[in-house]
Amino acid sequence: MRVVYEAPFLVMMGILMFLEKLGARRQVKFEFHTAPMLMNINALAGTSAAQIAHPDTLQHLMKKMRYTELAQLLVTLLRSLIRSRALDRFRMLGYRLAAIDATGHLVFHALHCPHCLTQTQGGATTYYHMVLEAKLVTYNGMAFSMATEFIENPDPAPTKQDCEQKAFTRLVPQLKAAFPQMPMCLLLDGLYLGEPVLELIENNRWKYVITFKEGSAPAVWREFEALSELCPDNRATRTRKGARQHFRWVNGIDFGTKKINAIECIEEAADGITTRYAWATNIEVTRENVSTIANEGGRLRWKIENEGFNEQKNGGYNLEHAYSMEPNAAKSYYVLLQLAHMIETLIQKGGLITRVLGRTLRQAIGGVRKLAAYLKESLRNHIIPATLIESPGRIQIRFDSS
Repeated sequence: MRVVYEAPFLVMMGILMFLEKLGARRQVKFEFHTAPMLMNINALAGTSAAQIAHPDTLQHLMKKMRYTELAQLLVTLLRSLIRSRALDRFRMLGYRLAAIDATGHLVFHALHCPHCLTQTQGGATTYYHMVLEAKLVTYNGMAFSMATEFIENPDPAPTKQDCEQKAFTRLVPQLKAAFPQMPMCLLLDGLYLGEPVLELIENNRWKYVITFKEGSAPAVWREFEALSELCPDNRATRTRKGARQHFRWVNGIDFGTKKINAIECIEEAADGITTRYAWATNIEVTRENVSTIANEGGRLRWKIENEGFNEQKNGGYNLEHAYSMEPNAAKSYYVLLQLAHMIETLIQKGGLITRVLGRTLRQAIGGVRKLAAYLKESLRNHIIPATLIESPGRIQIRFDSS
């Protein structure tokens, strides 16, 4: 019997595969075949499928559907959160924080596709794929995908391989098109401290806070040191989480045709360990905002690594697993993973569970790591009440402050 499935049904299956952290596509046929699961997927997708689809059917859609169409779902969800003002309190000096960084996605020991990047060491060649991500990050640990650009070679024998900096020039137009009016501050690694990048950022009327490494721009650092001696008033000391932070800053340092502002922070922890941080920015630094730029801006760049890539690689999403060997499908699964990660983050950070159960996730089920297992068993064995799907009423997202 030939069964025709609607795209929303298959997309919902894909999202739930990641949300329940099944780890591989083939697990769908073992975990989804219960009557309540079928009814729940139909209810969530607004469909009426007669049976659960085989994972190969999902694969067929992922191969045919452009991953950019799926990525638009991410933009729509994030725009909804922004319009609802749910994320307003996570802005820094009025700017929403977009951390941008690259990560490894797939690795192979043989040529996977014509677009593989290559690296040869000790006579052995590795074929791999990377992705450049822009994620909206917040101090409470959220990292939502805003735009994605895959780093890949245009053909099997390029004169020069694709790289993170080239991908950045392709990512920026995507980001601007998705959020054209958003006051944004980009959080970047020192790799991006160069005139072309600064020009691109400023042309979009964005701000930036870039990790400033002494070795990456020695001439600028020497000028910072010299000008700092001439600006003795540009000093401030603050206490943060038991640590003493000593700031110094200089505005208007020459950087080619640009002017940049630089901040240094020497942090003395309670245990005696001293750490140095430094950033370049186009935000004018003052005594009043220096701590905010450093602690609520520059230091949040790590959220894309910790709450973003690391969680997706080691927290059950299996980011580095090849859910498909077909190039377009692999990208589509990557986007579904980002959608699932956003949904789980909203569940974890939202206050709904605490308000309904009167307990935190840790108190209710033993911790956030068990959420996927509880969600899977609930959807497999219990039917979502129709009233929650058909007329949920106005939904207000409030983030748990505990």
